[in-house]
Amino acid sequence: MGKILGSWSGMRKYLEEEMIAECLRGRVRYGCTAYKGMDGCRIFEVCIDGKQVKRFSWETVNSYFIGEGLKSIPDPYGITEYWDEFQLLLNQISVQDRTEYTDEEFCQALETYRNQNIRDSIASDHPLIKMFAVLDRRIGNRTLKAIRKSVEEWPEWLQEFYHLRAAAE
Repeated sequence: MGKILGSWSGMRKYLEEEMIAECLRGRVRYGCTAYKGMDGCRIFEVCIDGKQVKRFSWETVNSYFIGEGLKSIPDPYGITEYWDEFQLLLNQISVQDRTEYTDEEFCQALETYRNQNIRDSIASDHPLIKMFAVLDRRIGNRTLKAIRKSVEEWPEWLQEFYHLRAAAE
């Protein structure tokens, strides 16, 4: 998580109890898993009503690159081939132009969200920052209604978070 974000248990409490909209309390859960040998990488996930709806890891991003045909080896057969081109593609394709994100991008977005005004977060072009903002207790019905038309331009996975929040209100 890094020194700036503190412990995961503290971040989880912040997201699930302190900043979550009252209507979603207990329905949205965040998870973090780290395995030995992952070189400090983690897998973050968001679950709604006990079902995982979004996962953030290097693996999900790399699988996305392969699935989208962005890698020169479409069917990698070894560990070297699997991870080949990953960093290059990660640097070339911005978070706004893809639907999968790394654990580092999750942490960076969370840090930005925590350190900026909620209006800046809900207006952000960064999908992860916007995800945190849509679930935030400081976003009210008027703001949800005001952004309704722009939601169609959001990635499909992010639209689900908006619709969850709007329906819960």
